[in-house]
Amino acid sequence: MDIVGIVVALIIGAVAGWLAGIVVEGGGFGLLGNILVGIAGAFMAALLFPRLGLGLTLGGGIVGAILTSTLGAVVLLLIINLLQRLFA
Repeated sequence: MDIVGIVVALIIGAVAGWLAGIVVEGGGFGLLGNILVGIAGAFMAALLFPRLGLGLTLGGGIVGAILTSTLGAVVLLLIINLLQRLFA
């Protein structure tokens, strides 16, 4: 992956993490945390969605990547919030 691909992945991760932080109340972790959650959400969605039969139905390109990453990040934030409530 070249530098442009890395920058695009970081921007998509930041947008997806920010959107997920808005969707999941109290789920924001700041810019760096949102980037990490967005990237982890994208990875999680890439593994989870095909197993659920969703595949690439969200479209292609940057918008599709942001939507997929956001949904993955929302699932990740919900799991994190659940674990925090269980162990708090």
